[in-house]
Amino acid sequence: MHTIMLANPKGGSGKSTLAIHLASWFAQRDGIVCLGDLDRQQSSAQWLKRRPDTLPRIRHWPSEDGMPGSAPRECNVGILDTPAGLHGKPLRQLLREADRVVVPVAPSRFDLAASRDFFDELAETKAVRKDKVSVAIVGMRVDPRTSATQQMIEFLAQFDLPLVTCIRSAQRYVQAVETGETLFDLKAAAVQSDLKQWQALLEWLVKRR
Repeated sequence: MHTIMLANPKGGSGKSTLAIHLASWFAQRDGIVCLGDLDRQQSSAQWLKRRPDTLPRIRHWPSEDGMPGSAPRECNVGILDTPAGLHGKPLRQLLREADRVVVPVAPSRFDLAASRDFFDELAETKAVRKDKVSVAIVGMRVDPRTSATQQMIEFLAQFDLPLVTCIRSAQRYVQAVETGETLFDLKAAAVQSDLKQWQALLEWLVKRR
């Protein structure tokens, strides 16, 4: 199973937004997708309960004590939404489950400070050092016109990790999530400019290592 983990030690970084959109995108392409929510807030799990039966199905990946349980056997894509504060042994255990890790980072001083230690810890793990797990960064709630965004880009350049794309803040995300949908479930013409921002990330996720 191809497993993608969304991880960042800071809450509110955009992990759940990425998790549900990636699950929806893979489901749209006839992938048998399972979505695991390891966060106490259970934002992704609650979204999945609201998802209309008329949309491509996404299966629930159960968890226990903050760790994923057995994924449904038929699933070929697994998405893991992880909790804030992830580090140490739990992080190393989850990296054994994943072959791709996506780290969302927002252009704020607090987000950047929290990310520094996390990137350092990731680099020290055996799975990443031996190139068994690929890691990429996604800028979240980004406005390219601001100095904060430029500072974020300059900060991330010091790490040996690709910043694959930046996704802007838009009310469309909030509106879609409330109904159990994502932008990938809406008419493409209405959200075309937003969908373009996802393309580089999707290409990175599906390319051969």
